[in-house]
Amino acid sequence: MKILGPREIGHGILIEYDAGSISPKDNSKILKEIADPNFDGEVEMYCILQKYDVPNRNGRIYPESILKRENERYQDVIKRGGSISELNHPESSLIDLERTSHVITETFWDGNRLMGKLKMLTSPGYHKDGVVSTMGDIAANLLRQGITLGISSRGVGSLKENGGHNEVQDDFELICFDLVSSPSTPGSYLFKNPEDANKWDEVLESKEESNSLDIKANKALKLMSKLNNFLDR
Repeated sequence: MKILGPREIGHGILIEYDAGSISPKDNSKILKEIADPNFDGEVEMYCILQKYDVPNRNGRIYPESILKRENERYQDVIKRGGSISELNHPESSLIDLERTSHVITETFWDGNRLMGKLKMLTSPGYHKDGVVSTMGDIAANLLRQGITLGISSRGVGSLKENGGHNEVQDDFELICFDLVSSPSTPGSYLFKNPEDANKWDEVLESKEESNSLDIKANKALKLMSKLNNFLDR
């Protein structure tokens, strides 16, 4: 199935780049916990997962009714322990168990923002001996090295142009929230307390800046494809 790029319409995989990101600078305490030999692997942070009725940098709008419906459906996924996500987007609507890096343990609403609680899926070997054996280990090690990771939603559905923006249609199905490399990501960051959300929330830039980000997003899609091919060898 085709990944729809910025400003494209039709049916395909919808990937967003402005949901949020993990900033090592703003999570230094957590990173120190990860480096502790006695760390038990339970790293949990809050984040902004998605927003409704607000144009994003891909020129898309998620209507309130659709996003709330998908969040309600996602509660069953969380309850059965299936709310896992991957490190980097695959070119697929399926979640690859070998590539999972984290799990969403909780979601709740703060105005038009869908908030979430995320837990990194790190292995005992990583904390005990520094052995990187899982995607969760890779993500944790990247953070420890000072790399900023983005949070990006993945879903399947259709887009139609409406008032200068592409509106997500009723056939949309939320899949997960992947970790990606996206240095230009605006919006939210992972934080320890939900009340800190306003510190990191941002507004959409000007039209010129948005067009520039379209180019960056297309480059990111090509880079993700190359990285996926490398990791799958």
